[in-house]
Amino acid sequence: MKIESVTSKIFRHTTNTVRDSDGHGHPGPESTTTSALLTITTDTGDTGHVVTRTSDVAEALLDRFVRPNLIGEDAMLTDRLWYKVYKWQRLGGGLLTDKMLATVDLALWDLKGKVTGQPVWKLLGGHRPKILAYGSTMCGDDLENGLATPEDYARFADWMVNTRGYKAVKLHGWMPPVPGAPDVRKDYQACAAVREAVGPDVPLMLDPHHFYSRTDTLWLANKLAELDFRWMEEPMEEASMSSYKWLTANTSLNILGPETMTGKHWTRAEWVKHDACDLVRAGVSDLGGITPAMRTAHMAECFHMSCEMHGTGAGNLSVALAIPNTSFYERGLLHPFIDYDKPKDFQNRIDDEMDADGYVHGREEPGLGQDLDMAYIDGNLVDA
Repeated sequence: MKIESVTSKIFRHTTNTVRDSDGHGHPGPESTTTSALLTITTDTGDTGHVVTRTSDVAEALLDRFVRPNLIGEDAMLTDRLWYKVYKWQRLGGGLLTDKMLATVDLALWDLKGKVTGQPVWKLLGGHRPKILAYGSTMCGDDLENGLATPEDYARFADWMVNTRGYKAVKLHGWMPPVPGAPDVRKDYQACAAVREAVGPDVPLMLDPHHFYSRTDTLWLANKLAELDFRWMEEPMEEASMSSYKWLTANTSLNILGPETMTGKHWTRAEWVKHDACDLVRAGVSDLGGITPAMRTAHMAECFHMSCEMHGTGAGNLSVALAIPNTSFYERGLLHPFIDYDKPKDFQNRIDDEMDADGYVHGREEPGLGQDLDMAYIDGNLVDA
């Protein structure tokens, strides 16, 4: 069974999320945006799909990096194909991003699942059929009754835990360009307010401003330890691994990382070797796909370390269900003004439906388990 074609479609759909000048998402008025569907098709007519950003499937990039390495190859050899595409990053002039590599890898795994008649989470190992989700908030904002004050965070966390059924909560703090941000003490005030609102037994985590100084970071870490937070992630520039070695050596709070640092599983292995983190971070889009995410998880397990998945979506859910050494699935980003459980225009259902007990279940359908509305996509195509 050989790969016959790699194609993309760009389509329009509505969104109620806007990006600020630093790239953070916030609630906004409904508007129209575009996404892309990448499809890998074999000579037997089997297909794998994934929805992604339009920039990840630009025709010039598919022609240069993807099609020459996939077409004519055995579609089942996902590891070989990942390496064939990945090797082009070295001389790709920065054009072949980890996000694009992840998009190709996800489509290959979706195809592999459909060919074998198995969900991807089972093909990867199938450690558990369901996993608890933590509610992951959007970044703070200046919207009235949004996430503008510590009291707003406390009220929303109370709803997440006591109404919606989340068993854990992660806060994203205030980030520039929100007025007054970053403010390490305001981040702490939100954390303290949430702890008071949900009580002592609910696991809490923080993803603060990513460029705090060592002194601000250590102060915040020690204050979060007093609140019995489970972890803090990426409070400083991750290119400075020595700063994280210093941090983990000077606080009792668990430090999770690296999140956005390049280098895939190799970088994460270096952080483990040098005691720069207590928990390992792995996101399918950050690392370049399911393939390197699984390598990261297995590496962490060798050191009796948890591997916590970064981000929502079918790929991260598949990995979280497949491995033994992770505690939660990250579900979000959540905000009082956004109905996360409402499917997007191009979905018949969301990828990660959560039950009243806070669990997200692995789907039994072959592939990644997504339910895309292909009729909607085909009816709303735009020119590339």
